[in-house]
Amino acid sequence: MNVFDKLILRNGSSVPNRIAKAAMEENMADADHAPSEALMRLYKAWAEGGAGLLMTGNVMVDSRAMTGPGGVVLEDARHLDRFRRWAQVGRSRGAQFWLQINHPGRQMPASLGQPTWAPSAVSMNLGNMSRHFNTPQAMTQEVIEDVIRRFARTAKLGEQAGFTGVEIHAAHGYLLSQFLSPLSNQRTDAWGGPLENRARLLFEIVKAVRAVVAPGFAVAVKLNSADFQRGGFSADDARQVVKMLNEFAVDLVELSGGSYEAPAMQGEARDGSTLAREAYFVEFARDIRAVAQMPVMVTGGIRRRPVAEQVIRSGVDMVGIGTALAIDPNLPRDWHAGKDSTPALQPIRWKNKPLASLANMAAVKFQLRKLSRGKVTDPGVSPLRALVLQQVSDACRVRRYRRWVAQRVHA
Repeated sequence: MNVFDKLILRNGSSVPNRIAKAAMEENMADADHAPSEALMRLYKAWAEGGAGLLMTGNVMVDSRAMTGPGGVVLEDARHLDRFRRWAQVGRSRGAQFWLQINHPGRQMPASLGQPTWAPSAVSMNLGNMSRHFNTPQAMTQEVIEDVIRRFARTAKLGEQAGFTGVEIHAAHGYLLSQFLSPLSNQRTDAWGGPLENRARLLFEIVKAVRAVVAPGFAVAVKLNSADFQRGGFSADDARQVVKMLNEFAVDLVELSGGSYEAPAMQGEARDGSTLAREAYFVEFARDIRAVAQMPVMVTGGIRRRPVAEQVIRSGVDMVGIGTALAIDPNLPRDWHAGKDSTPALQPIRWKNKPLASLANMAAVKFQLRKLSRGKVTDPGVSPLRALVLQQVSDACRVRRYRRWVAQRVHA
């Protein structure tokens, strides 16, 4: 078994190889929060690079609930023509192309000026940076039901646009991950308490999505292998959730980990556990693979072919690659040609971990902007420079988003 073998999903469809372009948040929507020309060029580069599966960055199910400014929103058919073009670009070289669909919950910047909803009214714990996030309101039954409908509607629209699947984001501290964690979910009703209740929203969304799309349309789930916070969602919890997901028509589970509070997806963990430099979550994936009846994908730090091959030989079905493909979109093609490419960013060793996490994301987005303009990437970019540029860009996009929201309200 190697990374260039075909993977057959539970629904019978096939992925041409076992390398996935993992989701990275691009924040490159156009003025209507639809796919922009820059996004088209970016995904053309990835389509030509040879990955078997392309996963979009966050596509929001609700324009009032954004992970950041400049995010793509798919909540109605208003701009479906642009999504159709995006789907065509991503599928142009034979890859499967999935929308990652998401709701931020409490991980929404306060600067966007929108009401913040979460399972419980528990604030983010980011030290001095906590002020950038509002204390959320606990979701009512009505809001929960609206969120379920929205995930299903976005998935259906994605299928109509020509995407081959969706990935429901239940990791990295976003809304569904918040429901799963006993730290952020302190409810005492049917949506909180024991793990079965904390996982109920995820299961209801999976069922609602599956009910409105065709059997051949892939439905995947991105799940934390752990939150890396004491008392949070644990590896044992993840194993139990995957066992429960076996009962649903889920085609693939992607394992990652961490959140804004503990950015383990970048190699840092608040509980002090040591993570390997590459394939951070492989040991968790092997464990979970033993109970999963669907293919399992692992994402986190993979950038060398020998590591990717080792992951596949260990029994994991697919490797998700993010940062390395932001630096070199042709990485799968190069590996296939026998080239030993190993793209990496400059390491960030700042003591302020949340700020270092932001700088890391900014350095990745710096590469994405370069690719979207058809330019050569710069993995040696100063993290501070990338962060400053990103902050300036975000400030402009925040203003644009607030104007856009105000126009929609008054329209």
